[in-house]
Amino acid sequence: MEDKRQDRMEYLKGIILNLPETPGIYQYLDEEKTIIYVGKAKNLKRRVSSYFRKDIDSRKTRMLVSKINDIKYIVVNTEEDALLLENNLIKKYQPRYNVLLKDGKTYPSICVTNEYFPRVFKTRNIVKGAGTYYGPYSNVGAMYAVLSLISQTYRIRTCRHNLSPDNIRNGKYKVCLDYHIHKCKAPCTGLQSHEDYMRDIGEIKEILKGNTRDIIKELTAKMYTQAESLLFEDAQKTKEKITLLEHYRAKSEIVSNIYHNIDVFAIEEEENVAYINYLHITNGSINQAFTFEYKKRLNETREELLPLGIAEMRNRYKSNSKEIIIPFPIDLELNGVTFTIPQKGEKRKLLELSIMNVKQYKADRLKQTEKLNPEQRQTRILKELQNALHLPKLPVRIECFDNSNISGSDAVAACVVFTNGKPDKKEYRKYTIKTVAGPDDYESMREVVYRRYSRAIEEELPLPDLIITDGGKGQMEAVREITEDRLQLNIPIAGLAKDNRHRTSELLFGFPQITIGLKQQSETFKLLTRIQDEVHRFAITFHRDKRSKSQIHSALDEIKGIGPKTKEALLKKYKSVKRISETPEQELAETVGAAKAKLIATTLKDYKNTNKE
Repeated sequence: MEDKRQDRMEYLKGIILNLPETPGIYQYLDEEKTIIYVGKAKNLKRRVSSYFRKDIDSRKTRMLVSKINDIKYIVVNTEEDALLLENNLIKKYQPRYNVLLKDGKTYPSICVTNEYFPRVFKTRNIVKGAGTYYGPYSNVGAMYAVLSLISQTYRIRTCRHNLSPDNIRNGKYKVCLDYHIHKCKAPCTGLQSHEDYMRDIGEIKEILKGNTRDIIKELTAKMYTQAESLLFEDAQKTKEKITLLEHYRAKSEIVSNIYHNIDVFAIEEEENVAYINYLHITNGSINQAFTFEYKKRLNETREELLPLGIAEMRNRYKSNSKEIIIPFPIDLELNGVTFTIPQKGEKRKLLELSIMNVKQYKADRLKQTEKLNPEQRQTRILKELQNALHLPKLPVRIECFDNSNISGSDAVAACVVFTNGKPDKKEYRKYTIKTVAGPDDYESMREVVYRRYSRAIEEELPLPDLIITDGGKGQMEAVREITEDRLQLNIPIAGLAKDNRHRTSELLFGFPQITIGLKQQSETFKLLTRIQDEVHRFAITFHRDKRSKSQIHSALDEIKGIGPKTKEALLKKYKSVKRISETPEQELAETVGAAKAKLIATTLKDYKNTNKE
């Protein structure tokens, strides 16, 4: 096996030594001669050699290299040619280790068919050679707006008839309802000439490209010519077209009239996915707006992915823009194209618009995914908490403590456990404080934390990934003294402090403690608030139960002449001492007799007042 590996590496090194130092693309093939990776390079020899260095850190890259059995390459003239060829080969072969383009085929486009009398309609299916496609439109409302404009301004046919010259000449078709309600000029019967129809189609194509300003200029000149020729009805119809176009243009996304033919790109990342937004600016308005995603395979950086997105979009939309606005520098040169990274002004606003679109797309995709897989949402929230606190591992198990007492009496504590962001109630624990006299929250915390984790160590029970205290710096320090100093445990500790309205106000972490900036409307902060509310509820409930039992003992057990059986009979019937105290003496007599009823009523007459919290 080792000999085979060495032979393979010697063979590959021989290929690498003979690679040219020119732009091109390289293809890695496995044992079955299947292409498993396609890459581009300014310098083929230098780029391919970099994969075979001994200091490669990426596990995925090492895995790729272990599968390479052959290398093929194609030399091209420029880096731009290499980028386009790489993009086409990735789409053609979909290699296992290349990023996977999820190109948003679910978005609709507008098709202008190649028929003798073309049709214009919405479609989600791209049929090569069937027509010219505009889109896809991620904003479906914008697509319907332009279709509505075309319908109102140009009376284009909607039927599927084969309107060939022979069929029209032979009178195969008759006018339909659309003609009578002025939605079609009946080219099927020759009432509209092919030349006039194609003139309308030409204007429609310019509108779909975003060139409404040029069309308005042409129509305005035509209107004046018609008016000078005394063709007032025709001039009025032309004016109505201009009004509709101006209204549509006013409602479209106007950026700045000074910008024309500019591409804008922005990128957002997650662990295994990158989202790229593309805007194309024509005549001061956004003509194309599209966001797509790449699934990462080799931990590609955003600097590596953005050039792929630029090549894909410019090729797909046949863009010839001479300026591309991007958010950061990239290692890419395109012939005659200027890359701009704006810091202020109108171009910065364009970039911010693209960034806003890609962030919204990312959020929408996240919501869709999490609806199908709710556990993914919890993992994402925990990941955000991990990043905020710089935790060494995902806080899958979180334990939170709270104390409860009144002036030191009936002191108790509680621990709640959240697993994967959800309450794990079978793991909740209640503690009666045993060693602390008086209201000392810090000592109570030390006692409970020691009891819990010394037992966990002894019985080899699972330890938390994060401990949270319902309190500030003092409580955190009390936990640290036990876990770190006494038990030699290295468990991250956070504290949740409340404001004067008893609402969760800030998250503390570290020693010395610092405030962690979390937006109070964020899902992470809401999870922490939920944990804090839950431990407080659990502790208070336990404290009330314990206090209630204590009150039952002091109120009934100490009344001379009232034995266990009498107390049991009363509690069975009335459920609580409070209800017993509110029951008329005559009614009590029916259960325990007149003498005992009088004794109980006299003793408990002030119970209602003394029982208030």
